[in-house]
Amino acid sequence: MGWIQMQHVIIISCVFVSLFSLGKTESEDVIEALVDFMDKLVPGTMQKPNWGWNISSDPCKNSWYGVTCDTSNTTVKNIALEQLNLSGTVDFESVCEETSLLLLSLKNNNLSGSLPQEVSNCKGIRLLYLNGNRFSGNLPDSFSQLTSLVRIDVSNNELNGSLLDMSRNTGLLSFLAQNNNFAGELPKFNYGLLEDFDVSNNDLTGQIPDDTGRFGARSFAGNPRLCGKVLPNACPLEKKKKNKLHDYIIISGFSVLGLIVFVLVGLLILKKKGNLEDTNIGKRRVESGKDSGVSSESKGGQTRSEFSITSAENGGVSASLVVLSSPVEAVNGLRFEDLLRAPAELIGRGKHGSIYKVLPDGGIPLVVKRIKDWEISRVEFKKRMQRVDEVKHPKVLPVVAYYCSKQEKLLVYEFQQNGSLSKLLHESQNGQIFDWGSRLTIACNTAEALAFMHKELKEDGIAHGNLISSNILLTKDMDSCVSEYGLMVVDNGSKNSNAFNVDVYGFGVVLLELVTGKAVQSNGYDLTKWVNSVVKEEWTGEVFDKVLVVEGASEERMVRLLQIALKCINDVPSMDQVVTMVVSLKEEEERSMASSDP
Repeated sequence: MGWIQMQHVIIISCVFVSLFSLGKTESEDVIEALVDFMDKLVPGTMQKPNWGWNISSDPCKNSWYGVTCDTSNTTVKNIALEQLNLSGTVDFESVCEETSLLLLSLKNNNLSGSLPQEVSNCKGIRLLYLNGNRFSGNLPDSFSQLTSLVRIDVSNNELNGSLLDMSRNTGLLSFLAQNNNFAGELPKFNYGLLEDFDVSNNDLTGQIPDDTGRFGARSFAGNPRLCGKVLPNACPLEKKKKNKLHDYIIISGFSVLGLIVFVLVGLLILKKKGNLEDTNIGKRRVESGKDSGVSSESKGGQTRSEFSITSAENGGVSASLVVLSSPVEAVNGLRFEDLLRAPAELIGRGKHGSIYKVLPDGGIPLVVKRIKDWEISRVEFKKRMQRVDEVKHPKVLPVVAYYCSKQEKLLVYEFQQNGSLSKLLHESQNGQIFDWGSRLTIACNTAEALAFMHKELKEDGIAHGNLISSNILLTKDMDSCVSEYGLMVVDNGSKNSNAFNVDVYGFGVVLLELVTGKAVQSNGYDLTKWVNSVVKEEWTGEVFDKVLVVEGASEERMVRLLQIALKCINDVPSMDQVVTMVVSLKEEEERSMASSDP
């Protein structure tokens, strides 16, 4: 080769190297660190071709599998490698020192080993999902140094030791650590700021430090040595408190005794007058109860709830109420007589029955659903309720008690103070903004709950049967839960897929309500027909709720949720298929939020 030819080769090589270097958006150190990170994850049996993740390519421009970059497509921000049967270890040192990750999701793989202290290198990480693996050992202390964390999920692993004090992290919204082997006392969290919290099914001890009452028994269940107001185990009084209480009683004893004597004397004076007035009031209540629709009166003058009249007249009252397993302490020992005596307020009527808010002596408000003319035997009804009670999902409101007679059936639930999804969507919100993220969360929660219940109750043929937005309730934490599961038997659906298809269709209609903000039947039009017609005319943008448009919600993701809704209505896939689509959309939304943050 001549000198001139050699010069040409050298020049071309230099140009090629220069162009290649300019084509890369991330530095060589970052790419090398990411490749080392992937090498240690060791892909298992679920191999995927063309993953990228090699030193000669670029993670942003060459679309490495599971990698998302920032809006300028120059910096790696999210890594999501989920359900890939990865079986190695996580090299936090490599992935965190060189990158500026906002999201790392490795959930539902087969990863093992302990979590190293080097996790503290992920200074800017906001979303960390390590759930559904085989991680063991303690949570490293450095976790508490991740003050940018918004959501962390280490549930369903084999972790042990103590939980960490995360009170320094004032931005933490979600902490999930259920189904591990954590022990010791619960540390402090900013419970008032958290949206999701779950440490159930561990070996924690002592008193729940949550004095806000925002999280119920489900968040702490499965820890036999944990105590608190929301759990069956009451915490013992401290010795100092006992002494103070004892001293107080001694000091104020004479005052209390004098007050009691004074009250007794007053009662004796008023007794005769009271007996006379009670008789007259009882007569007036009997007459007014005939037209009330909410409550009626017995001949003795005691208030009876309307739903109790038929039941009481058929006898067998005392042994008729069946109390199921319930996290509501006040329900334990509840008798039918308690429901009869309790004040009842009619809060809703539907084609399948009426709903009452009842306040027994225990002070915990309950809801009684009264169903009339349901053609199902007592034996079948009992079997159905017990089977539904066996299948628990945190987003399905459990029946806490039931009653069955020939004429009617009663279901008892814990009262949810924030009403229903229907009310939130279609009635006055008092200035409360129902944003896109919240709607997507409710869609995801409902889909996961239905898919779980369908799977567990498939052989029994028990579907929801009446899934509508008024049967999706909001807890005190504004978390959603599906109510009245299994109360309706769908025609021709006892042992085949028809009953479950009805649920999928109903879920599709709920999604339409979430996207459009419109009621199912309003102003003479049918929501499903209207949406189908608008989409057919290619005016899809016209269907979206104006609140979401003003908010700036992603039109692309709103369109995708609309497509899922129409697929549920027109094609009726299985709930397993539906939940995959909805969860994928929600996770994409979370990644987008993380990548848009500074």
